[in-house]
Amino acid sequence: MEDEQILALFWQRDERAIAELDARYGAYCRRIALRILCSAEDAEETVSDVWLRAWNAIPPQQPRVLSAWLGRVTRNLSISRAREKQAQKRGGQLELALEELSECIPAPFSTEGEAEARALEQSVAEFLRALEPGQRDVFLARYWYLASVEEICRKTGFSQSKVKSMLQRIRSRLRRYLQEEGYL
Repeated sequence: MEDEQILALFWQRDERAIAELDARYGAYCRRIALRILCSAEDAEETVSDVWLRAWNAIPPQQPRVLSAWLGRVTRNLSISRAREKQAQKRGGQLELALEELSECIPAPFSTEGEAEARALEQSVAEFLRALEPGQRDVFLARYWYLASVEEICRKTGFSQSKVKSMLQRIRSRLRRYLQEEGYL
């Protein structure tokens, strides 16, 4: 079923929307959650929460790109769940990826900085659009999908040293870019 049809089911408040959403995007959302949470059980619970969030948000929201919206919701809920569990358990790709990016991304914002957060988001998106497709794919695999360096190597065919140096160079470029834009 196409995205428009799934969204129409949500607008009709037809419960089949959840089943269709799971059939089309379940594996995608589970993969995102699993990379962040490193637990199949936690990933499954998070995806269930994503479906509930979608049911409660659509309508009134009308996501332009359903897959991107679901990916963002899954990622945010997974990160929240991982932070809750962080006190009990350390490790996983989330902490490592966030640590790598910590010198590039400014500290958390205050409530008055919501507009600043949106502007930062747009600046990072502009930066990513300017990257070559291979570089962008490696960066997103690492910092959006939280893939390990080894997974990126398998997917791209690059050596570990190439992936690591590519990520280091992109982070340096991102840091310089954000400094020029006035975020750091």
